Amino acid sequence: MTDRPIALSCGEPAGIGPEIAAKAWRTLGARLPFFWIGDPAHLPEGTPHAEIHAPEDALHVSARALPVLRLPFPAPATPGRPAAENAACVIEAIARGVSLVQSGHAAALCTAPISKQALKEGAGFAHPGHTEYLAHLAGVDRVVMMLACDSLRVVPVTIHIPLSAVPAALDAALLEQTIRITHAALIRDFGIDAPRLAVAGLNPHAGEGGTMGRAEIDLIAPVLDLLRAEGFALTGPLPADTMFHAGARAGYDAAICMYHDQALIPIKTLDFAGGVNVTLGLPFIRTSPDHGTAFDIAGQGRADPSSLIAALEMAQRMARARAS
Repeated sequence: MTDRPIALSCGEPAGIGPEIAAKAWRTLGARLPFFWIGDPAHLPEGTPHAEIHAPEDALHVSARALPVLRLPFPAPATPGRPAAENAACVIEAIARGVSLVQSGHAAALCTAPISKQALKEGAGFAHPGHTEYLAHLAGVDRVVMMLACDSLRVVPVTIHIPLSAVPAALDAALLEQTIRITHAALIRDFGIDAPRLAVAGLNPHAGEGGTMGRAEIDLIAPVLDLLRAEGFALTGPLPADTMFHAGARAGYDAAICMYHDQALIPIKTLDFAGGVNVTLGLPFIRTSPDHGTAFDIAGQGRADPSSLIAALEMAQRMARARAS
């Protein structure tokens, strides 16, 4: 057990965040102490909880109740219907979590899902999402999104842009930065001394010698050669359609992919419920469940906490790796 608990920001209270937080506590209890930053009035009725005054109090409370660092919200949580007046407090919960991990009071930050539309409409949220806001708070220019489960880690070089925009967005500097950040995080946060990275091509069959595109020859291969000369263990550019079967996955610690779906389709196929979103390149550890607010099932008691539990467990493992 870490000597500091994990901070869990509440996310959008009109979504499934409060429900999965309560369910995660029932599963993890004292085995993995975490505290929830939010308004206890938003928790499902009957959730055993205890308000704490400092993060370390969670270590003594979590065996019997969900530790809550109280952040009063102005409006109740109506399932499936975000309240505009709550938006600023959703943002404040994230900022408070960042402050606590940066000051060393929490071992890592786990974030429950937010509604970017609700935050923009209710509080003028100026960031595309959680990740960009966290980078802003940390004063970091470049971060990397990793999706991870027990059997696969994937990193998309380009993320939330149209597929038609990917070729223009890919450049040598972006690819090199992504690989360097991923490599460093695997050492520091995952305890892998000599990371092995598999790098996908952009085109079918990795361009097949230039007959299906030249991105692999003109862009990807030169970056990989540069990094190999520094001692990086890299394979590729590889055809993406042969990178993700069990035998291929045994040969690398993470896969670098050129665009969103190239990375996310295989991991969501392998472990849809247990995938974890990890932000690499921050000065602190941040994980998140790999799903959204699920407004359509909020308040019905049907939400699956598996991804949040996996995110909390991964945050604990990463904190231990970083500490050692």
